[in-house]
Amino acid sequence: MKELLVAFDFSKNALKTLEYAILYANKLGTGVHLVWVDNTSTPDQMMNIEQTLRIETRKYFDEIVRKYQPLLKQGKIQVHLRKGKVYSEIAMIAKQLKADIIFAGTHGVSGYERFWIGSNAYRIVTSAPCPVVTLRSDFNFNDSVKRILVPIDSTAESRQKLPFTATLAEAFGAEVHLVLLYNSPLGVIRSRMKSSADEAMKCLKERNINASIKEIETDNIAQTLLSLSDEMKADLIAIMTEQSNTAGNMFLGPYAQQIVNNALIPVVSIQTSPA
Repeated sequence: MKELLVAFDFSKNALKTLEYAILYANKLGTGVHLVWVDNTSTPDQMMNIEQTLRIETRKYFDEIVRKYQPLLKQGKIQVHLRKGKVYSEIAMIAKQLKADIIFAGTHGVSGYERFWIGSNAYRIVTSAPCPVVTLRSDFNFNDSVKRILVPIDSTAESRQKLPFTATLAEAFGAEVHLVLLYNSPLGVIRSRMKSSADEAMKCLKERNINASIKEIETDNIAQTLLSLSDEMKADLIAIMTEQSNTAGNMFLGPYAQQIVNNALIPVVSIQTSPA
């Protein structure tokens, strides 16, 4: 991996997300790109104000680089200022940089929706050309990733997340816990899931990664996975994000949305095909 990208919006959680990205950068031997997007509409007569905003923004980033660059073991912290829709600009620069991972902080809101991530973070997840790590503002991380939770379903797409997850596990020396959450009585689907998990275990062992398989019967896949992540003290959940019509496709589409929205630990969302 060569390029890590952080979506930055000046919030406290953006600084936490940067610190979390640096943790990955130091393990993967990469630099970090910070991207800020001005999504305001500026009339022609307001151009002077816009120019002032960019000057102030650049000064603020200069301070951030001075503070956080010493924490980066290799590479540099580079800053990019863009204008437009946040998620589309993030996706565009990720393609230009050939980014390997995008990090996006999420913001909880009050009331009924307090566990739901903001619209920008969600759109970054669904439009990004590479895996996206979403990080909640109330998550307190340590200096490593020790346990990665990987749900397996019966689809071929589910297995696509394994190489990326294995690379992270190797970098951190982390354990990978494969979990089969059965919510169908159909033997064919259950057999496919078990076969996928066995194949994944074989690949992980070939890369000398400590791994395990856990099988659970459940009526609520997302909630069971989230409860398991808490029980196992997992540091990261790896899921797929694109929807498919396959009957056994449990962790894509709405299930991915529930997991990303409700997880209290970081979630890495991996696309089923290149953008």
